[in-house]
Amino acid sequence: MTVLTDTAARVEGATKVFGEGDTAVRALDDMTVAFDRGRFTAIMGPSGSGKSTLLHCVAGLDNLTEGSAYIGDVRLGDLSEKQLTLLRRKSVGFVFQAFNLIPTLRADENITLPVDIAGEHPDEEWFNIVVRTMRLEDRLSHRPSELSGGQQQRVAAARALMSRPEIVFADEPSGNLDSKATDELLQFLRRAVDEFGQTIVMVTHDPIAAAYADKVVFLADGRCVGEMTGPTVESILDHMKALGG
Repeated sequence: MTVLTDTAARVEGATKVFGEGDTAVRALDDMTVAFDRGRFTAIMGPSGSGKSTLLHCVAGLDNLTEGSAYIGDVRLGDLSEKQLTLLRRKSVGFVFQAFNLIPTLRADENITLPVDIAGEHPDEEWFNIVVRTMRLEDRLSHRPSELSGGQQQRVAAARALMSRPEIVFADEPSGNLDSKATDELLQFLRRAVDEFGQTIVMVTHDPIAAAYADKVVFLADGRCVGEMTGPTVESILDHMKALGG
């Protein structure tokens, strides 16, 4: 089998239907799209366009009704639930809008949680690099309740990077943050791509956030309706207006 070295994840003919009969909703409609390795891709579109559904299906958090989803050259539909769990643990990082930190754990324990769950020893050098990148050196002994929203999301981003995943999926990661914290988080994600060669796929409704990406994929009615490289806030706004978003 040929390894798709330039593609970190993709879907082919992806269809996702929720419900049945007259109440069925087609969230993804025969969509094919690929996410480049070592690049930052944003997914945008009007409300209900299928952004989060696409993210969840390509990340293995939900199953497609039809079509195929791949991480690297691994077809997710060929895996058992146990194999899929192991793949997500090893190859995928997640950053969600709600942070999803464990309230009883310190920041450093939250960061190393994926590695700890896998029964492995954290790479101390990599841990220090990630912590410095996220500017969390003086917050490691703090629990989530002692951190600001921006600091909590930076801990969540550090946790996503800790296992050196093949790809990080971020679902509206700045949705609960103020503008300063949003800017800091997006700068850190940009650095993760530029300095560490990380692959990031981010769902966002915010043109300012999407402008940090290398490429924007636009969705409408469950289909991919366009792509833009080298996006700017102005070019994104113009495209979204045309989509009615």
